Amino acid sequence: MNTAGPLFYRIVAPPADAARGPLADEALLALGVDGAVGCIWQAPQGLVVPRTYAAHPGFGDVRAELADQGWPVHIRQSGGGVVPQGPGILNISLAQRFTGRPLDHADAFYRHLCALLQASLFDFGIEARAQAVEGSFCDGRYNLAVGSPARKVAGTAQLWRHIPGRASTQQIGIVHAMILAQCDTALATARANQLETALGSGRRYQLESVDSLDRWLPNSRRPGFCADLQHDLLDRLRTWPAL
Repeated sequence: MNTAGPLFYRIVAPPADAARGPLADEALLALGVDGAVGCIWQAPQGLVVPRTYAAHPGFGDVRAELADQGWPVHIRQSGGGVVPQGPGILNISLAQRFTGRPLDHADAFYRHLCALLQASLFDFGIEARAQAVEGSFCDGRYNLAVGSPARKVAGTAQLWRHIPGRASTQQIGIVHAMILAQCDTALATARANQLETALGSGRRYQLESVDSLDRWLPNSRRPGFCADLQHDLLDRLRTWPAL
């Protein structure tokens, strides 16, 4: 963690290659060596899964099937489960150097990102909390949820790598959030379930466990909300201290 005083995130653009859009944050592994960086972007429509999914029998077939339907499946380095991408879904990732084991910093890094998102959502009158939401895709302790019963509106993940040529204690950490800002959660859930059913995983995601954030706004504030939220996050990130 930073101990020398305030250090802020340098905002970087995602890769120009649209095919890498869903995995844009993996480029931060190299950029984060020279200082804390942040990236906010939207990716083309599709699903993103960890490498474990590719080991399932039938993965190639369902991947081709979903691609034909306009939902290509991308494989990421971080863990977790299936995550939708597309119009109205925002991605934000922070990357920085740490000294020590990833487990020493993981929870604090998750809370750091969640606090940033919660502060930005509060600007729109939305109160979100970190918690697991049973039945949501890629569920975890550091989802952001709204309402009662809880509905997931953002999911998080991490990726850690040792810095080549440095001491074994020198790590780059990336923390990422996928934000359901203004999107068709019914379609996203259906495509995630299509993938899980084809793989015979036994997982089934429930539509009532997720929600699009714009549904929690007055009608007058819904038009352009995804762009408004992206701008708010960018403005806040410019003065958000790194860990």
